[in-house]
Amino acid sequence: MLWADHLRRDRRRSEHTVRAYLATAHRLIGFIGRHRGGVVDAALLTRLDRGDLRAYLAERRAEGLGNVSTARELSAIRSFLDFVADRQGAAKPVKIKGPRIKRGVPRPVAPDDIAAIAEDAAESATEPWIAARDEAVLLLLYGAGLRIGEAMALTGDILPLGDTLSVTGKRAKTRVVPMLAPVRAAIERYVALSPYGAAPGEILFRGARGGPLAPELIRRAVQAARVRLGLGERTTPHALRHSFATHLLGRGADLRSLQELLGHASLSSTQVYTGVDAAHLMDVYRNAHPRA
Repeated sequence: MLWADHLRRDRRRSEHTVRAYLATAHRLIGFIGRHRGGVVDAALLTRLDRGDLRAYLAERRAEGLGNVSTARELSAIRSFLDFVADRQGAAKPVKIKGPRIKRGVPRPVAPDDIAAIAEDAAESATEPWIAARDEAVLLLLYGAGLRIGEAMALTGDILPLGDTLSVTGKRAKTRVVPMLAPVRAAIERYVALSPYGAAPGEILFRGARGGPLAPELIRRAVQAARVRLGLGERTTPHALRHSFATHLLGRGADLRSLQELLGHASLSSTQVYTGVDAAHLMDVYRNAHPRA
């Protein structure tokens, strides 16, 4: 499928994303065939209206699709229809708003939602190397628990990447954090695509013109992604660091180890995550226990 080649070659999407987007495209085509009747070709896809798309999403919601998954599916549909319109020389397709999620108390961001944010931010980038950059930064914030300023301060000295990463945080305190395979792969992909290289002593993450990447650009990318995905306004780059800590605690990490990984000067700063994790467990209890 030409779109799959476009996603792999031009958008540098992962195989997981390509499979998910292709599945969505096939579902949409199958639905339109039933909904409109007859053969679905590129010309018909450029003429879809809001009613068609709303009917499709209504069917998917009836099948049990949640708000975030619906928003991700809608993002895939937009990308697919934009691609078809470009190839046909047609006007951009109509847009419909995704579902909204009720605001609530702060909660850690779910791993699937973090992956969706990283993929959505990358999908919206203007250049493949910028897409790889944004995805690498966001996965680094969650996968290693870095502050955004710490990620922006990384230099080419961290290359080649190993199983751990040395990070200089507040008060010039250095700590060692694990380098997970998906995070390492994302950084290596960015380095391979970057037109500015990654020389020792030089800043690693660059802006479009080659200067140091401004944290505000990453914040804007996350803000735009969370709007498209229907996530709460508290879903920020720093929330990815909170999620890193909370998820580790939920999997059995002790506070002292967590303190070291986060680079907290005192244990009291780390203890806040015990409260966040307790709130998350109460949500699970209320949703699962028959007498909650």
